[in-house]
Amino acid sequence: MPTHPLRMDTEYLELRTRHPFIIARGGQSDYRTVWVRLRDGDGNEGWGEAAATKFYGETPESVLSALKLYATALPSDPFDIEETERRWGLLLRENPAARAALSSALHDLVGKRLGVPVYRLWGLDPAKAPRSTFTIGLDTPEKIRAKVLEAEQYPILKIKLGTDRDVEILRTIRDATDKEIRVDANGGWTVKQAIAMLPVLEEFGVTVLEQPLPPNELDGLAAITRRASIPVIADESCRTAVDIPPLVGKVDGINIKLAKCGSLREAIRMIAVARAHGLIVMVGCMIESSIGITAAAHFTPLVDIVDLDGAALLANDPFAGAAIDGGQVTLPTGPGLGVRRR
Repeated sequence: MPTHPLRMDTEYLELRTRHPFIIARGGQSDYRTVWVRLRDGDGNEGWGEAAATKFYGETPESVLSALKLYATALPSDPFDIEETERRWGLLLRENPAARAALSSALHDLVGKRLGVPVYRLWGLDPAKAPRSTFTIGLDTPEKIRAKVLEAEQYPILKIKLGTDRDVEILRTIRDATDKEIRVDANGGWTVKQAIAMLPVLEEFGVTVLEQPLPPNELDGLAAITRRASIPVIADESCRTAVDIPPLVGKVDGINIKLAKCGSLREAIRMIAVARAHGLIVMVGCMIESSIGITAAAHFTPLVDIVDLDGAALLANDPFAGAAIDGGQVTLPTGPGLGVRRR
């Protein structure tokens, strides 16, 4: 198969959520991501998206700077993904969102050249993708009730906590719906607060607890997990596969995000490592368009818990790809990622 030099183009995407998206660390309505396009000499184009977050040391501007350096190490053969991603990791290690965008674009390009969806490259059945949660961010009781009504089509809600109003928020949610609810504290609790909240979570029928403590407090996570009657999932405490072994015995599962781990191949490695240790596997997202959400959705047949509502929270998603209508993840059938402009 002939090869041609790849060309990279980048462009900011200006995204806005329907409501201010607020978590324990703060929030906003306007988000800027970076759209990456890799073109080969035959007219094929692979797409990726970098959803930078300051919590992981990236901004849209730093993503563009990193991409300029990564562009010096584009592969002559887009099928050479493993070696290319290794080379990018050696160039700059602390730019996972930028590398995730390039990884998605390479996988998209390869799928398009072969004429198959990315999930077919991995031999996966899209019908096995679990249902996705829909997130209710922090807000006033009145606005939380309105958000629950807007989320009527979604059977599982994810509730952001980590405030001094957590019991009030849970009561507001439970008074408005009898749906399954899962909780994410985004590292907003102390060990004492988290243990005190466990019977409260049980009272309100919460089924999953995500990242109750700050990232480095692994012994504290272990103390909470020992006392919890529901699964405790590590998110900010787990970025890549090397973070998984230290979490074994301290949490019940891990949350994979492309903007944390840096590539689709690393996400697949994380799933394998987590499975080897008997951990629950979750996939999550940032606020991003359907490009980033769809890239992560392609490996959802391999996971237990899905939280891919980043594009569903937007008022202006420029693209169409994977959907979570009615909560069920549905993957595009087109080649590559299968994402298209609206």
